[in-house]
Amino acid sequence: MSVMATKLPNPKIQTPGGAEGNSVVLERRTEKTKPPQMHQVLMLNDDFTPMEFVVMVLQEFFSKDRETATQIMLKIHLDGKGVCGVYSKDVAATKVDQVLDAATKQGHPLQCVSEPIESI
Repeated sequence: MSVMATKLPNPKIQTPGGAEGNSVVLERRTEKTKPPQMHQVLMLNDDFTPMEFVVMVLQEFFSKDRETATQIMLKIHLDGKGVCGVYSKDVAATKVDQVLDAATKQGHPLQCVSEPIESI
């Protein structure tokens, strides 16, 4: 026959004041949550999509002014790819889908991808 305890044992704990008591002192630990991993949206260069269409996409979907959109478009044209913006994973995926959908509807082969940014 096994015997079960009906009460938990009361260990004597030394409190900071030096008095013995039946209280338990818990240490509060603050948990630090990491910010979500960010993703950059990149547009890739091709020889068929008009530069003006790329500028329009940057203005419409990435809220760039005309001058900034033109600078990004030239970077895409000269370097083969360019960063359109940095977003959380879900927002970046949505932006990629919007760009690809707009390009497909206009008959352009414009490619847009999202990739994670390495944490510092």
